[in-house]
Amino acid sequence: MTDEHETRHLSRGQWVFYGFLAFAGLLLFTEHRAHVLGILPYLILLACPLMHLFMHHGHGSHGQHTHNHETSEGDKQ
Repeated sequence: MTDEHETRHLSRGQWVFYGFLAFAGLLLFTEHRAHVLGILPYLILLACPLMHLFMHHGHGSHGQHTHNHETSEGDKQ
């Protein structure tokens, strides 16, 4: 029963590696924050046409709209 609930412990080398990755990520974020924030408005503008292309797949073709409206008694004159 203890075999099923074993916890995985990290070795010292893995702790050092993950600490290095966290530190490198922090430095990359702080040093390049101005570059990323400077391009953010362009990324938002680029998202608009991309969302239009990829999110309208369920609407069908724009040229083949069919309207099946039944006419009421007043419209049949």
